[in-house]
This record gives sequence, C-alpha cells and structure tokens, in this order.
Amino acid sequence: MKTSVTHAPAKKVGFTEATIQLFERIIPDPFVLAILITAVVGALALIFGPHASVDRLVTGWYKGFFGILTFAFQITLVLVTGHAFAHAPPVQRVFKGLISIARTPVQAAALTFLLVAIASFFNWGLGLVVSALLAREVAKRMKVDFAWIVAAGFSGWVVWASGISSSIALAQSTAGSAMNVVQKVTGTVLPFGDTVFTRFNLVPTVAMMIVMPFVLAWLKPSDENAVVLDTTLHPDPPVRQKPQGPLSFAKWLEHSWIGSAFIGVLGVALLVYTRYEHVAFSGVNAVIFVMFIAGIVLHGYPLAYADAVKNAAKQTGSMMLQYPLYGGIMGMMDATGLPDVISHFFIAISNAHTLPFWSYICSLIVTFFIPSGGGHWAVQGPFVVPAAVALHASVPATTMAVAMGEQVSNMMQPFWAAPVVAMAGIGVQRVLGFTVVTFLVGLVIYGAAMLFLV
Repeated sequence: MKTSVTHAPAKKVGFTEATIQLFERIIPDPFVLAILITAVVGALALIFGPHASVDRLVTGWYKGFFGILTFAFQITLVLVTGHAFAHAPPVQRVFKGLISIARTPVQAAALTFLLVAIASFFNWGLGLVVSALLAREVAKRMKVDFAWIVAAGFSGWVVWASGISSSIALAQSTAGSAMNVVQKVTGTVLPFGDTVFTRFNLVPTVAMMIVMPFVLAWLKPSDENAVVLDTTLHPDPPVRQKPQGPLSFAKWLEHSWIGSAFIGVLGVALLVYTRYEHVAFSGVNAVIFVMFIAGIVLHGYPLAYADAVKNAAKQTGSMMLQYPLYGGIMGMMDATGLPDVISHFFIAISNAHTLPFWSYICSLIVTFFIPSGGGHWAVQGPFVVPAAVALHASVPATTMAVAMGEQVSNMMQPFWAAPVVAMAGIGVQRVLGFTVVTFLVGLVIYGAAMLFLV
C-alpha cells in the first residue's frame, strides 16, 4: 500500500514532465516564435493569397505592425492595473483572510483555485497575480507541495478568456477597435450579452469551478514527495513604508492620501455620470479605468501605487515585443486575402452547427504557437469570422470558441505560467506537470459546450 501511494503522484507528474520537455526542445522563446510565424505566414500569403504580391505583403505587414499598438497598450494596462490592484494592502489582507479558512492542503488548493478563478473572470491580470500570492500564503501556513499549490492557483486562470477582461470578447465589444474583426466583417459590435453572458460560455465555466477542486485533490502528492517552499531563498517583496519625521512639501505630497482621494472622487463621479447620462462605458477601456481607480485608492497614496505599477511593468516586456509582430501578421493576411482561403477550408469541413467546435479545436493548436489572446485573435479571427458568416453559424459562439481554446491551452503553455512561477519562486516545469490535467479537463468540458450548448 505504501508503494502505490508513493509512486502514483510521480506517475501523474512524470507524464506531463515528458510532454513539457518535448515542447521545450521544439518550441523556442515566444518572441523568436513570433518571428518564425511571421516568416511562415508571409510565405503562405505569397503562395496562396489571391491578391498576393511582395508590395502588398510588405505594406500590409507595416500597417498591421503599428495598427495594433493601441490595443496592445490597452491589454498591457489590463495586466498592469490588475497586478497593482492585487498588491494593494487591503486586497492582500482580504485574500489572506479568506485563505486562512482552509485547514488542510486539499481545502487550501480548492479555495485557491476558486478565488483565482473568480478573480480571473473579472480581470485576467489580477488572477495571475493572485494565484502566486495565495500559493505563497498557503505554503507559509502549512506543509504542502509548493508546485501543486501553485498549479492549483494557475489552474484557476483557465476561465480568464470566458470573463469580462477577455481580450477577444473585449475587442469585439469595442467599436472601432483594430482587433474587432466581427465589426469589420459584419458591421456589428458584439456586447457581452452575446458572448460572455451566454449559456454556452457560463455553463462550462461553472462546470470547471465545480470539477477542478476534486481533480486537484486527486492530484495531491503524498507528504513524502512534497517539495515545500523555502522562504529564505524566495522572500516576499518588501512593503513600502512611509518616511518618518519632518517631510518636505514634495515628500508630503507623494505620501499623502489627498492625491489618491482626488483620483477616487473623479472616478466615482465619472461612473455616476455614465450611469445617469447614458455615456458609453464598456469594453477594454472600462476594465482598465475601474482597476486603475480602485488600485490607486486602495494603495492609500500616489507613490505606493506608482511603485506597484513599476513592479507590474516588469512582467510586460515580452507582451510589448510580441503584439506588434502579431499585428503585422494580421496585416499581411488582410492585404493578400489569405483569410479567405483559410475560411473556405473551414467552410468545407464544417456546417453551421460544427463550426464553433472546429474553431475551438483550431484555437487549441494555435495557442501553442501564439500564447497571447489578442495576438492569437489577430491570426485566427480573420478567417473564422468570415467562415461563420458564410455558413450562417453563430458568430458569437465562433468568437468565444477561439477564446475558450486559448484559455484551455494556456494550461500547457509556459508563456503565461512564467510570470506566475517567477512571482511564486518555483520552476515552471513541475507546475505545468500538474496543469496538464487541467488542460485535459478543460479540453473536454469546453469542447462539449461548443457541440451541445450552441
């Protein structure tokens, strides 16, 4: 009996570690991969694009490279404002208080997963940061395999693209966005009522929240195999303290609550104004605005919030490098007509009922190569939306199918796990060794939703 308990967890982890090692051997750094994809798409566009020419290809790439910058900065701010909000002292106290409810490792894993899933539904950047924060808090409170508890938190992120900060859903709800492929093709904007708050999206999301705590309990390593956190090697970041003694006017202003309160009052006033004057307040800008106002108020004074934003910005470098390249890919495809060719392929293998499912399967594969939701949509959106229109399939369901495939495959993609494990202080391979099971569970649940709930 002792032997079976000891070896079972190693067998679960070993299968995924072998898979991760395979990806590490064949998949380069995400930025290098973006360059490679640019070259491949460029070649395909020249060969198969009905309007292909070197001139169209180059000018389309240049136009797309810069055309995506507004959206790229918006999505970067989603991460930064969520990160800064999560590090506000009142927010940290709330999450630490909630996690203290757990009395056993299994309870802690379930609670960590659910809290991260809820946070991720509202802001994906917040969910990423909270997953690392809660995992460290659990590891300091009880003996637990640290990679497993980090994986429990990161697994909660599996619902992010089904939530209100989904880069794909936000772009389609934002009129005039460079990434609003639905509006470009159909002339309409998709509100959240057609995408996020639908049966085919909410039912599988709730199902994941119900099923995964039991899966995580099954995955728990034995105490003999647990690898615990060494806080001496990975200490918590220092908390900014207000200076003591007499302060100059500049120092007093930097550490005064007045600046934060002023921004808070302006923010609340605008929210009230939009409510009663029916001013448009939706899309990605609304998410950023709310997180910014809440973050600066909860940090207490301007300099504390500025420090939190600086720390958050350290996680955004790879995103800023990749988004322009993916915008260039979209530009090349648009300029040469390549999306029309690909959409005809999807039309050939699909019908109005099955197109969302096949879009989901395609998204699962594309995510391994393009781990960014916005960059992913820039490549896949231009051919699945025209296919949906041609087949009279559900455009909202086809759109969300791409988002669902993105979030599920993220469980096997080191790109987004990297900032989590960096904040938590652990290697990525062991964490992904557990989240491969989250990937498999999500694969089935969201795939079933695309077949039976659309």
